[in-house]
Amino acid sequence: MRLTDLSGLSAQLDGVTERRRKGLLEWRYHGRLVARQLDHSHVVIRASFDFRDFLLQSFPETFAVPNRFRKHMMIVADLETGNADAIEDAIIAAWELQSGR
Repeated sequence: MRLTDLSGLSAQLDGVTERRRKGLLEWRYHGRLVARQLDHSHVVIRASFDFRDFLLQSFPETFAVPNRFRKHMMIVADLETGNADAIEDAIIAAWELQSGR
């Protein structure tokens, strides 16, 4: 998966806008974070703690929770080696979380 794929997916999610902040992409639903780029191959995605645990157990090669995000409802996805379908599902779930859908 590439950042352009995330841009395309986010464009399909009602109310999500894309912008650059300090040169990195981020996607927000009415100001609320859905996901943001950490570097050229990683994004952090908003996730409930339960869904985050599910993703970590189901896709350990795709997702991780570095210490700086441990107390937050966030999960990091590896775009280069991760499962593209799982990342897409996580982005959609983040949008649903933020939009209350």
